[in-house]
Amino acid sequence: MLIHHKPTGIFTCFLLLPEFLPLWFWVKAYKIIEPMSETAISMSSISKKVFLAVAGLFLIVFLVVHLGINLFLLPFVKDDGGEWFRIAASFMANNWIIKVFEVFLFGGFILHVILGVTLQIQNWFARPTRYKVEGYSHTSFFSKFMIHTGAIIFIFLVLHLCNFYFVKLGWVSPPEGIEDKHDFYVMTRLLFANTAYSVFYMICMVLLGFHLNHAFQSAFQTLGLNHTKYTPMIKCLGNLYSIIIPLGFLIIPLYFLLTA
Repeated sequence: MLIHHKPTGIFTCFLLLPEFLPLWFWVKAYKIIEPMSETAISMSSISKKVFLAVAGLFLIVFLVVHLGINLFLLPFVKDDGGEWFRIAASFMANNWIIKVFEVFLFGGFILHVILGVTLQIQNWFARPTRYKVEGYSHTSFFSKFMIHTGAIIFIFLVLHLCNFYFVKLGWVSPPEGIEDKHDFYVMTRLLFANTAYSVFYMICMVLLGFHLNHAFQSAFQTLGLNHTKYTPMIKCLGNLYSIIIPLGFLIIPLYFLLTA
């Protein structure tokens, strides 16, 4: 079943996700996730943290590539009607190397989610009650809310896939007025012209910045790069990354919202 949603109904496909995705998708997803979940549960805490860090760094690299392509949506010199973006999007959609990369990308994302949730649940069971004295915990502000920001980002990504990737696959029909399901430039303009979606997108980018701020530094620390000489540099790079990347994504809906 395909959903024929209008730009004003951008949250429809997320609410009806179990209905419009074919049965084979859920069977295949279960076959992939179920053994990964069993493996994740059987791992030691240290192994979980190492794999979580590696998967996280892989996703951090992907965000740089994704932002680089998305910035072609903006008219740096003149408004070319999205021609540069269409060329970049076409290359990403048709290059076989990118298709192989997509498999590792989804695998890394699923692994990151499973391990993150598993570790959080283990932490909750290990410390069922909160510290009674305020400030007793030495964890950073951002680390305390990693599971919360991660959950919101996960919801955003599902919605994002519904509005773009699932449209490309033909599981969701393009918005009304769009003849070419691969014309992501026009679809992006329509989505970001919607105030509710743009505001939601920008809020998620701010939360992504909070998530990345801790994730960047924590990943390198988990992998053993915790040294008085390197830690300050990694922390500085993490702060810059967690500001520049979300800000780069954030200015795109802001531009289309202001010029709609």
